[in-house]
Amino acid sequence: MLYQFHELNRTFLNPLIQWAEASSKLFTNPVSPFAHTPFAQRIAAGYELIYRLGKDYEKPAFGIKSVKVNDTSVGIVEVVKQQKAFCTLIHFKKDLSAEDIAALNQPTVLLVAPLSGHHSTLLRDTVRSLLKENDVYVTDWSDARMVPLSEGAFHLHDYVHYVQDFIHNLGKDKSVHVVSVCQPTVPVLAAISLMASANDPIMPKTMTMMGGPIDPRKSPTAVNNLATEKPFSWFENKVIYTVPANYPAFGRRVYPGFLQHAGFVAMNPQRHAQSHWDFYMHLRAGDNESAEEHRKFYNEYNAVLVMPAEYYLETIKTVFQEFSLPAGTWEIDGKLVRPQDIKNVALFTIEGELDDISGSGQTEAAHGLCSSIPKSKKQHFTAPQCGHYGIFAGSRWRDVICPKIGEFIRAND
Repeated sequence: MLYQFHELNRTFLNPLIQWAEASSKLFTNPVSPFAHTPFAQRIAAGYELIYRLGKDYEKPAFGIKSVKVNDTSVGIVEVVKQQKAFCTLIHFKKDLSAEDIAALNQPTVLLVAPLSGHHSTLLRDTVRSLLKENDVYVTDWSDARMVPLSEGAFHLHDYVHYVQDFIHNLGKDKSVHVVSVCQPTVPVLAAISLMASANDPIMPKTMTMMGGPIDPRKSPTAVNNLATEKPFSWFENKVIYTVPANYPAFGRRVYPGFLQHAGFVAMNPQRHAQSHWDFYMHLRAGDNESAEEHRKFYNEYNAVLVMPAEYYLETIKTVFQEFSLPAGTWEIDGKLVRPQDIKNVALFTIEGELDDISGSGQTEAAHGLCSSIPKSKKQHFTAPQCGHYGIFAGSRWRDVICPKIGEFIRAND
């Protein structure tokens, strides 16, 4: 009943939230007489803070309209390449003629986004940077509360099959380079391992794995400890609920977004409290630039998607409790996942020195598992002074990490 109670509570609070938004505008709009009263800026700041703390955050847009290619601004169009029940493969197509696109001769990159709470738009900066030198496709995962029960369940092995389908789709006519960020490093490695074991004729040229839990036993973080300290039954009984009747997936068992968001905030509550206080003070001082940065960050951070229960629980058990991939015990459709069968796919692993989500060595562990890949086709990089999000967004990503991935892809294309 918790999910239903949450939705009911939101319904009751919605008028208050809307009132706070309207009041904030009333005290800031220059045509409003209230905006010229004493303390108007402080009052407006308080109302906006209430509004942003209580509002429902929808999935943001990627919003990538153009990129610089060879010092020329090129338009970007989002095109649906493949539609599946729980994921849409989006092509960020450059708005050029077929001849001009062919002349660019850019490598095809499949960017596999996490299905671990936030929307794929969290990789906006990743996509924008990769687009300069690559033809980019992104996995845009669906919010489980919007997928009707008639579409069936979504398991961890379904994620693996989706990745294989996307590689096959893109690799029919061209070489493909797979880049995975955080959670998908595990199912991506499984997908490519099974393809190698089956002597699949369509294999990616490279696989780049960034900040993922290939072997969570190495340098365990607070995230890893939670999964090992709590029994599997705790996750089944405490975080899994059914979707209420006001969504298309009524009756589907899920890990609700509001619980995930509470978990994110609980990892560092002091930092978030300080951030909101700073936001209020910036509004009071008229520092609109800093306030807008806060809005942009939390518009993304607070927008969480609902995960299918079976997928989430299987990830907890397979990846974080049984360590099935590094232990060599993971079976999918009766076939053992054997990374040692991969021979001709170049491997690049990337970690952040200060990553508090995927600890040091967890991603690099892929090199030991992929023992048949020649050393000349393996590469590892630890980004100095870089946290988890810094390896795929921000200045270090743009100036240091993305260029290294570009060099790696070109060297193995």
